[in-house]
Amino acid sequence: MSIFKKLFKQTFIYGLATVLPRALAIFLVPLYVVVLGREQYGIYASIMAFLILGNVLLSYGMETAFFRFINKDITKKEVVQSTALSSLTISTLVFLTVLLFFKDSISSFLDFRPEYITYGLIILALDALAVLPFVWFRANEKPMKYALLKIFNVAINLSLNLFFFLVLPIWAKNEPTSFWNDILLEDNNKVAYVFIANLIASAVTLLILLPLYVKIGFKFNKTIWKQMIRYAFPVLIAGIAFSINEAFDKILLKYMLPSEIANTEVGIYAACYKLGVFMTLFATAFRLGIEPFFFQHATSENAKETYATITKYFAAFGSFILLFVVVYLDIFKQLLIPDSSFWEALSIVPIILLANLCLGLYHNLSVWYKITDRTKYGAYISVFGAIITLTLNIILIPIISYKGSAIATLAAYGSMMVLSYYYGRKHYRVPYNLKKIGFYVLLSVVFSVLSFYIFEGNILIGTALLLVFVSLLYFSEKKEIKQILKKN
Repeated sequence: MSIFKKLFKQTFIYGLATVLPRALAIFLVPLYVVVLGREQYGIYASIMAFLILGNVLLSYGMETAFFRFINKDITKKEVVQSTALSSLTISTLVFLTVLLFFKDSISSFLDFRPEYITYGLIILALDALAVLPFVWFRANEKPMKYALLKIFNVAINLSLNLFFFLVLPIWAKNEPTSFWNDILLEDNNKVAYVFIANLIASAVTLLILLPLYVKIGFKFNKTIWKQMIRYAFPVLIAGIAFSINEAFDKILLKYMLPSEIANTEVGIYAACYKLGVFMTLFATAFRLGIEPFFFQHATSENAKETYATITKYFAAFGSFILLFVVVYLDIFKQLLIPDSSFWEALSIVPIILLANLCLGLYHNLSVWYKITDRTKYGAYISVFGAIITLTLNIILIPIISYKGSAIATLAAYGSMMVLSYYYGRKHYRVPYNLKKIGFYVLLSVVFSVLSFYIFEGNILIGTALLLVFVSLLYFSEKKEIKQILKKN
């Protein structure tokens, strides 16, 4: 069971690298809500949705291909690394040069200020240039360096946001003729501060990573590059589909709703969507820790049984998080969204939490197509989910606005989870304990419905339901947990 301890250790560190920075970023949500207001927060959320799609396009599946090929043939590890780095560097610089030339046309087409387009393009390029160095840390099992740099990035971002939104206005007010007053933006353009802070943080991070560029080098092997691209292309398609599932709801809300309310509706929806971040943090941290593990232990004798156990515990902890957030939602909304005008969208939170749990389960269930080099199935499944996302959003947004987007997200991730399990049984049959997984998820959903919809957020009743859930979970897994802890 030493592999479990190693997995849990790496998952904890990667979790720290994911949870702590995002926890710091979550600290900014109440600031944005209060300072930006619903409309500007909606503009921010819409642009971030485009950046999510841009990040996928600029990395084009190279992250997953990198992991696969350095583990596939250890003798070619160095050339794989340098080829991937060369590919991403060239494509990113070409992307930035071309799109900056057309920034005014893009601005007019998307209905955003030109400076927002410029900031967004530079941020995308800087983040893309940092992709391979961060992947290198993960592949070479250096989670602490990965974690510290990720945390440092967000610390810079957080500090600059606090300066721009809290300190700068005070300095400018106290010294009307000073330099600080000259750089103070007008109230209807304060969202620019968010992107300026992000840009500076990304630039500093890339500067720190530059020595790795020298270490990895820029050698390029055309044969290996073609093999990596063939492997990565389905991953890219899946990534585009994932970005549609994750972010296109904000984009469709912006362009499908009447212009006079669109940004406000996006702002309300995006702010309440953030309350689902606790599930996202857990699922992301788990995936970051487990993805290298899946590849490294694919040839182990008991690999399938190990994958099944891991998925069961993911379902158990994820179900607990779902119920916990729903039970104490009244507390979380006060902390993260202090402006009560945003609260009208709180009804989407349980739906988004369940959707993200399904997505996390999908990532666990998708191990079969990654380690058997059938990444095309990942693309098929993700595209199917994207079709559901687009179709339901287009149908439901005109009728029920952002509630339709939440329903579409759950339908997409739920269907992807089911399809991955179905095809996985045919190509790489893992003995998942469906009874326990289903029991934990279903019990959590039932208790969440009772707490949120039936008892309307009564904390005492919700806490009682949570204690019942934890007790059942403990007695169900007590024996196996003790066995794992006893073994080395």
